[in-house]
Amino acid sequence: MNLKSNLLFASGYELNIDAAACYIARCIQLAMVMEVSAFPKPGNVDRNHDYEDTRFEHFLASAVSIYPVMENAAKSNRGYVGSLIHGAVLESAKWQNGGNTHFGAFILLVPLAMAAGDVLQKKHEFTIEELVSHAHDIVKDTNAQDAVEFYTSFKDAKVRVNPVNEFDLQDSGSIGLLSENNNITLYDLMEISKGYDIIADEWVGGFKRCANCGKTIIRCMGDMDISGESKFDVNDIVVYVFLKTLSENRDTFIQTKFDETTADYVSGRARDILLEFDLNAGSFDAVRIAVEEFDDELLQKGINPGSTADIIIAGLFIAFLGGVRF
Repeated sequence: MNLKSNLLFASGYELNIDAAACYIARCIQLAMVMEVSAFPKPGNVDRNHDYEDTRFEHFLASAVSIYPVMENAAKSNRGYVGSLIHGAVLESAKWQNGGNTHFGAFILLVPLAMAAGDVLQKKHEFTIEELVSHAHDIVKDTNAQDAVEFYTSFKDAKVRVNPVNEFDLQDSGSIGLLSENNNITLYDLMEISKGYDIIADEWVGGFKRCANCGKTIIRCMGDMDISGESKFDVNDIVVYVFLKTLSENRDTFIQTKFDETTADYVSGRARDILLEFDLNAGSFDAVRIAVEEFDDELLQKGINPGSTADIIIAGLFIAFLGGVRF
């Protein structure tokens, strides 16, 4: 079934905020679990690869831990984005000792969950464009307190960031400056960061990559053969969408940890694999060895496309929210 951009809310639920919030939070958890489980997902933790300090199980624990925060997000009105992101960071840290597992994903998922909760209170059917447009309106309406909560989150999440001239996240005095300046909103901070952070650029640009990722997942999962079964294994779909997103976007987590040249090299390698995929009539088996070699290379070099993983989680959430199943 080709859903295109029309997403159907799962049947069997009465149209009320409690049912909608429960559904939204579970879609988020499933998205987080599916992303980290996919293998081989070049450079990142998956079910077959751990990092020295962060294991596959740490990501699973984080995905389970944030249910109440995401349920609250789905019930929340404007003005709570920063505190909800901070709450997700704190809950994740309570349940695992692997450090920062999902910070970028939380930044995307909180406004998307808030938008979904608002939309699903009113109707069962909606479009991806409607969802992300609503999320964009929510983040544009953030305030100075959201900015303070967000900056506090970085200290708790221990996130690697680039130094900047204004409100540097590595400067302990930035929170005080934000508290004193009630005119600087969280959206303003994302405007400052959009040029070197793909997650910030998603906020400012209206979550376009998340939307495109969701559409690609829906298309792939809806691509059926004559027996009615999907032509692609769900694991392979996640890996394919990961490679596609990586090939089209410089991963800014790599850029921050290494440099632009390294990030561009990684995107180029992903494009080469996808070209081979297309030349072999869309056969994932034809490129599986190449993907595994790419994965091994990035793991050996300590290169992890973490920002790409965050966008994949958001895309999976959008697909599952729309009733896509495997």
